[in-house]
Amino acid sequence: MNDNRPVGLFDSGLGGLTVFEQVVNMLPRESVVYFGDTANVPYGGREVNELVELGDRIIRFLMGKGVKYVLFACNTSSSVSIGILRERYPVPMIGLVRPGARSAVAATRNKRIGILATEATVKSGSYPEAIASIDPAVQIFSQAAPLLVPLVEGGRVETPEAKKALGAYLAPFREAQIDTLVLGCTHYPFFAGPILQILGEKVAMVDPAVATTAEARREIMQRGMQGGESQPRYEFYTSGDPEEFNRLAGLLSTRRLPGAIKVEI
Repeated sequence: MNDNRPVGLFDSGLGGLTVFEQVVNMLPRESVVYFGDTANVPYGGREVNELVELGDRIIRFLMGKGVKYVLFACNTSSSVSIGILRERYPVPMIGLVRPGARSAVAATRNKRIGILATEATVKSGSYPEAIASIDPAVQIFSQAAPLLVPLVEGGRVETPEAKKALGAYLAPFREAQIDTLVLGCTHYPFFAGPILQILGEKVAMVDPAVATTAEARREIMQRGMQGGESQPRYEFYTSGDPEEFNRLAGLLSTRRLPGAIKVEI
């Protein structure tokens, strides 16, 4: 018997589209409900209590849509609120940090790993803690990049402003001679090309969405929750302006996505 209830994804905005892409590729028979909290983006500068409250509202919304499993398609929420929300709700949840940390440790050769992330994720220390639990010998270099999320959400990825910001944020990693960089925010893969140009192709770039979705697939199968939809349904919701969400999603995604619906949470 298949469990055709949808999988839930949420992010502060459009960055979770990079996770949605992985879910569609690895779980092609699963329906998906996506929530982008664009009315409250960015999450990186928010306090812990705010992030927990926003996450709580979103999980309640997703459960109201009948989701069977939730992927935190947001590193900030994965770092700060997932532990609290797991205690509040019975739905299985997975975050990006631990799978991303395992991928980074597997990729590094010189044991020098960079973490590019939001202010809240860096402040939480979630990635250094997760990496140290796997390999205490790894040296970790963290860099907050507060301008990058607004650049994505404003549709300004390929601009001189973005290139200048990336140059400043990545300079410490070049000095530290890292050989592996964790993209510690789901918005950051949209800058993958410029990042490779600045750091060079010898630096392994880790997108935690890949390992997280693979782990989610294993857990869904182990729980006997896999879907069997021949034509899975994709629903998109946003707390902000749906027209702006749809316009930017059309620029950022290679897929033709259904129009987002505005909801209050």
